[in-house]
Amino acid sequence: MWPSDAGPIGYVLKRYPRLSETFIVSEILAHEAAGVAVEIFALRNPDESLVQDEVAQVRAPVHYLSIPEDTLSDALFEATLAAAAPVLPGLDAALREPGTSRRELWQAVRLACLARTRGIRHLHAHFATSAATVARVAARLAGLEYSFTAHAKDIYHREVDPAAFRRKLRGARAVVTVSDFNRAWLQQRYGPAAGRVRRIYNGLDLARFPFTPPVRREPVVLFAGRLVAKKGAADLLDAVARLAQRGAECRCEIVGAGPLRDALERQAATLGLGARVRFRGALRRSEVAAAMRRAAVVAAPGVVSEDGDRDGLPTVLLEAMALGTPCVATAVTGVPELIEHGRHGLLVPERDPSALADALARFLDDPELRVRVARAARARVERDFDIHRNAARLRALFGPVPARAPALPEGR
Repeated sequence: MWPSDAGPIGYVLKRYPRLSETFIVSEILAHEAAGVAVEIFALRNPDESLVQDEVAQVRAPVHYLSIPEDTLSDALFEATLAAAAPVLPGLDAALREPGTSRRELWQAVRLACLARTRGIRHLHAHFATSAATVARVAARLAGLEYSFTAHAKDIYHREVDPAAFRRKLRGARAVVTVSDFNRAWLQQRYGPAAGRVRRIYNGLDLARFPFTPPVRREPVVLFAGRLVAKKGAADLLDAVARLAQRGAECRCEIVGAGPLRDALERQAATLGLGARVRFRGALRRSEVAAAMRRAAVVAAPGVVSEDGDRDGLPTVLLEAMALGTPCVATAVTGVPELIEHGRHGLLVPERDPSALADALARFLDDPELRVRVARAARARVERDFDIHRNAARLRALFGPVPARAPALPEGR
């Protein structure tokens, strides 16, 4: 257990808050509900105007370490390092860190100083990208340990630097990933360096997602996610067109924003879907939940995109299953760990709109199947995806509480 008086956990994030990263907010709230203090260190300012309602409940202070690369002058860089050098004895070595950009090094120095000033006892980063890089260097400078959670794009994208990833694996106190599929892939790719990777599923505060049996639902197929290639929304539109050709009475709601929205709208028009498809844009989590409660089925037709990107284990599936809305998903990465086909939902091959249409039709046409699957799905989520239990498992990996480092004076 992480003692409540042990000093805060420092969460290192690329941006905060982000509309799509509800799992991070849920994790922080679970720590705080357990009496553990958290402070957030964001490398960049938020770039979205819409904010999840739960963000207002987070008590953790947020420290922004953002600075555009073109404004990080030589004078500012040198002045920051000179001020930090007397209290960060490892700074000279950090300057020689391979694979660390000048901005990341500047942010790591600032983070290390803040960690000392704020009495931070452990640094945890989400995503094995710049957040983990900065946490790694800052932890070394501040005499702390760090950990990180790897999710999906930060594991599979073709631009992932294997040498940099291996350094992060080797230096971390603990490494977590969100599915057994991810863990096995990392261990196969990185060998002994990934031997300590642990799987801890993302979770939900189930009290916020009350179950309602899907006896009477509107004939709506709901998609919720960023409009990017890996989410498979184009395949869903093709499946809805097939349902329309069969004379099925159904509509499709697309919730989310992203670079493919215009292309998807053109596709819907070309398919003659007209009023059958409604693009709702980005919504808050509470609004997505309300849409799920009305829908007969949630579709998550994710794919492995050409750049290697894919979903780890979509939170939208957890939310739908908790609420009582049956799901059709593709059997990509960690999804089969959550959904046993025919029991907790229906699985289809990726990039197969015909199979997707068949599975959607089963839930649209059969209320008894919806209810039976929904009850089993809720039990599945309760068993392994409770955020309070999973956040406690994460804290247990942070290790014994380290001795408090000598505090820096405020303003360093």
